[in-house]
Amino acid sequence: MIESKHQPKQHRYQDLIELFHQTFYAQYQTRLIKGDDEPIYLPADHRNPDHRIVFAHGYYASALHEISHWLVAGRERRKHEDFGYWYQPDGRTAEQQTVFETVEVKPQAIEWLLCVAAGFDFNVSCDNLSGEETDRRVFEHNVYLRVVYLLEHGLSKRVGQFVTALADFYQTPLPLTSAQFVYDGLIEKDHIEKELCCA
Repeated sequence: MIESKHQPKQHRYQDLIELFHQTFYAQYQTRLIKGDDEPIYLPADHRNPDHRIVFAHGYYASALHEISHWLVAGRERRKHEDFGYWYQPDGRTAEQQTVFETVEVKPQAIEWLLCVAAGFDFNVSCDNLSGEETDRRVFEHNVYLRVVYLLEHGLSKRVGQFVTALADFYQTPLPLTSAQFVYDGLIEKDHIEKELCCA
């Protein structure tokens, strides 16, 4: 078991790799791996007995983001490269970006949960620098609403396991509460409930 120092100041991807391994490898035979290119999920094959979550360039934020996608993916999705989704790269039209953001709401909400558990800053990722602009605030608002929903309705088993592992290592408080999520938008409680009923 790796041990955290008192109030760790640094967020090292190596610690995430070890925490992920300790938490999930025995049951899911899945490894978190530092990549040198774009992130990708690779299921086990005849050359590799382990499933692999490859994150970009040793970036801590990329590792958390890719872990979040894995935490969303069910058993069948985890049998396919990139969970069986086709990725539309940077340069999306406004319509394509809206579809992208709809799919990204849940994993980015989970990523935000992981960031808070790790004491790491979270920023939504629209991932469309060379494409048509959309209103980033709307996407951020929807991610926040999903965070509130998850906190109120309970985390899935795997999400809960990794939130706990991160909080134990980084010595952050549990359980997570909505007060830990800083959001600039002014949202009425009944507005949250109205939007979540259709999410």
